[in-house]
Amino acid sequence: MDESGKDPRVYMAAERTFLAWIRTGLALMGFGFVVARFGLFLRALSVVAQPVPQTTHFSVWVGTALVLIGVAVNVLAALHHVRLVRDLNRGVASFDRPSALAISVALVLAAVGIAMAVYLAFVR
Repeated sequence: MDESGKDPRVYMAAERTFLAWIRTGLALMGFGFVVARFGLFLRALSVVAQPVPQTTHFSVWVGTALVLIGVAVNVLAALHHVRLVRDLNRGVASFDRPSALAISVALVLAAVGIAMAVYLAFVR
């Protein structure tokens, strides 16, 4: 790597990427909390509404899973950022592969979305 590795803009770009991953993790944790508490909303609604919706613990499990995924994203983002900055300082950073973290998060969230869609479509 040439002197562009010592360019402060490269470090700032790495910092912005890290902060974007932190925001993603926080959003996942917040959404997980909302999903987990949706069961409480349904129970409160069943007190007022005549047809009582069947509540299960599915929302609690999915919400908890999303919170844990958010925590994992934040931890993995921190580890990746530390490794990237260390590699930039040594001049050996390589940007020739896709982000494994981004692909993993996308696939896990797609699986969670499919599970929620199946649940909403088939569980009454």
